[in-house]
Amino acid sequence: MAKDYYEILGVKRNATEQEIRQAYRRLARKYHPDVNPGDKSAEARFKEINEAHEVLSDPEKRAKYDRYGDKWQYADQFAQAEARQPPFTGFPGGGFRFEEGDMESLFGDLFGGRTGTTYRRRTRRVLDSEQPIEVSLEEAYSGTTRVLSLQTEEPCPACHGTGRIRNVPCSQCRGAGTIPKLQRLEVQIPPGVTDGSRVRIAGKGGQDYDGRRGDLYLVISVRPDPRFERRDDDLYVEVPVPLTVAALGGEANVPTPKGSLALKVPPETQNGTNFRLAGQGMPHLGEAGRGDLMARIKVVMPAGLSAEERKLFERLRQLRPNG
Repeated sequence: MAKDYYEILGVKRNATEQEIRQAYRRLARKYHPDVNPGDKSAEARFKEINEAHEVLSDPEKRAKYDRYGDKWQYADQFAQAEARQPPFTGFPGGGFRFEEGDMESLFGDLFGGRTGTTYRRRTRRVLDSEQPIEVSLEEAYSGTTRVLSLQTEEPCPACHGTGRIRNVPCSQCRGAGTIPKLQRLEVQIPPGVTDGSRVRIAGKGGQDYDGRRGDLYLVISVRPDPRFERRDDDLYVEVPVPLTVAALGGEANVPTPKGSLALKVPPETQNGTNFRLAGQGMPHLGEAGRGDLMARIKVVMPAGLSAEERKLFERLRQLRPNG
């Protein structure tokens, strides 16, 4: 069944880029696998949301989708086939007439085919490609770069991607129509990426036999950090505080991905108290601002008490028998 990307994101067909981005962020947070561990339906929904956003957030892909629906990947072939056809006036409103040879050419281009005993090669292949990238939480916080070594396939220059020269298999590509090529590429990872983020590198994907290039998509995974728990763009961290500081007040150091901050701890702060440090969380991907950092106080009891310290605690118990 054809997918309606607008319906998946819950937006109108005339939605703006900002409305599409906002809808994607809202749904991605709701159905992210980290928020729904073990929920297969949520995982499938999350993949659909990413697929819809990938198309509708790209103006060129969106225009093709609006015209050809779920067959938008073949828009160029459809347009070429339409351009070859004279108008058909046999029905009111006109239209296009496809001859048998044109249909064979069109679907041969799209899906491959053969004429007699000679196999027809595809004149176009999938151009977009993906590359998995793993980053640390600090790199996701600040942004980073990677130098990639990509193994790509390029149309064979000897046979121009046909795989044959004068009806004989090309000796350079051995009939494959393509030759491997190692490409080194430095890419930028923007601040705020999370698991499943897709970073588009325009024009660095595969190349078809007409010289057109697709895009490279970096599929991001963020390594867990033992210090922090990430929820969307908010970070949660546990802050050890000595008993004396929790009781009498003072300062505690709160770790962040870029260093530490001094937190003022009020007197009589209870174990488990949460403090919100606004704007100290992860950057919003592609937008201004940051999430928050939630610091949870963990009161640390003293160990190795001296005789004098024990006397002080005994005196405290006498003064506060009920704690």
